[in-house]
Amino acid sequence: MKQPAGIPTFFKNLVEEPLNALVEKAQDAGQRSIGYTCSYVPRPLLDVEGIFGVRLRAPGVSGTPMSDTYLSNVICSVTRSIMELALEGAFSSLGGWVFASSCDHMRRLYDNLDYLEPLDFVHILDVPHKRGEAATAWMKEELEMLAEKLAEHFGVDTGKEALARSIKEHNRLLAILRDLDKLRRLDAPPLSGAQYQMLMVAATSSPRDAIIGPLENLYKELASSTDGIDDYRARLLLAGSNCDDPGYIRVIESTGGLVVGDRTCTGSIPALQPVSEEGGDPLLALARHSLDNISCPRMMEEFDARAREILEAVKLTRADGVVLETMKFCDTWGVEASPFVSVLREQGIPVLRLEREYAMSSEGQLQTRVQAFLESMGR
Repeated sequence: MKQPAGIPTFFKNLVEEPLNALVEKAQDAGQRSIGYTCSYVPRPLLDVEGIFGVRLRAPGVSGTPMSDTYLSNVICSVTRSIMELALEGAFSSLGGWVFASSCDHMRRLYDNLDYLEPLDFVHILDVPHKRGEAATAWMKEELEMLAEKLAEHFGVDTGKEALARSIKEHNRLLAILRDLDKLRRLDAPPLSGAQYQMLMVAATSSPRDAIIGPLENLYKELASSTDGIDDYRARLLLAGSNCDDPGYIRVIESTGGLVVGDRTCTGSIPALQPVSEEGGDPLLALARHSLDNISCPRMMEEFDARAREILEAVKLTRADGVVLETMKFCDTWGVEASPFVSVLREQGIPVLRLEREYAMSSEGQLQTRVQAFLESMGR
């Protein structure tokens, strides 16, 4: 399958390092960067004037011998890989960490980094496991504590007006990412799934104010492009756990399966919905947005809603099949993946379940699995 040459090298360079050149430039200009680990951490709260958020990744990690000593090798490799680079000093220029108690593995990452690689600012959000008014009030209290702590430590303004401005700019970023995502629904999309994931990674791992303009310019170019992908064998929806490696999707697409949507915690569904700018209480809006628009298997009594969301995404993207990828040793997805497979197959939707490690390996085996999946679909 051909890959349109519509993504500038500028974006490719941004995803190759844990902290890219835009982060370094902002740091040199006096801004403080804060690493965060989970989509439940509301980025607008980290993007007020003077500070900015960077989603932690571990590109290029080849092994986790040091982190295995502290976390063991039967812990999710996302956490082990991030910790490995942290122990190597890759994140030493960050001004702080913000974690979320999204799972036990992330909690252990927080505990170990706070002990082994403490930064000047360390905080963890205690995220509820259910939705509802009580949960929203709980989440708002958590965000209030974080806002106060950020203001006190960094000397930044986290008041209502400052947060309202940050939410407005955050929605601008989400809007351009949604526009780019919609291009993938075309019969001949001007960008592949791997290329879109590259843009998502660049957006979450770069200072917001530095990445919005380049993304908007790129959208204008792609929207008017006549060079689309039309030689794919099948349209695929990617669903499952963390997948911030464009290379993983690139291997899937090398077989002829075009990834036209992604329902993952690092993908476009459903986290690109805008934050409400009404009501006059930015922290309440951020609390509701986090709980209402992000739902991974850690959230209790939400399986049916997540299943409906995937089925709706299949229709929206006109996907011919679903690739369900789960991180090895992920407790939450390990429980939920099998019921998802059953629901999809009951609806007549072909599904391929893959288990993987964070670092890319066994490319040939992955290609073979996807190739066989496409052939089983008659593609």
